[in-house]
Amino acid sequence: MAKKSRKQQSNGTPATVALAAAGVPFTVHAYDHDPARASYGEEAAEAMGVSPDRVFKTLVADVDGALTVAVVPVAGRLDLKALASAAGGKRASMADPALAERTTGYVRGGISPLGQRKKLPTVLDESATCHGTICVSAGRRGLEVELAPTDLAHLTSAVLAPIGRM
Repeated sequence: MAKKSRKQQSNGTPATVALAAAGVPFTVHAYDHDPARASYGEEAAEAMGVSPDRVFKTLVADVDGALTVAVVPVAGRLDLKALASAAGGKRASMADPALAERTTGYVRGGISPLGQRKKLPTVLDESATCHGTICVSAGRRGLEVELAPTDLAHLTSAVLAPIGRM
């Protein structure tokens, strides 16, 4: 795992700066993003040569009127009913993309669960714990960060729950 210097931290994204400040080991993976690709997560997995079940997408949902972050494998999809239950709510729907961008400070396709403008409740699919490391967006399209799922859960105060479906 790469340790970032102070200079690299200042040039990083809010996600990588947050990881460095927390002293968490992580590796940054950059790749050339193709805007024509339909799935940012599958593109990332392919570009990095990583199994899609180890690459997780960050989705912002509305759970009973409160924005909530869901982190699920790119190989599957989000189960909104399971997310609502894990977040202690009754109903969940996908959040308005513009609201998700304004609230997190990231653009769609580059939303990271780390370093968000406003810290949101987070639910991490429990399948993440099956891997030594997982990859999530580093806060920009074409940039992923690899870290231990336990570190991600700790830094985001995430609830672990079965919210992903294949």
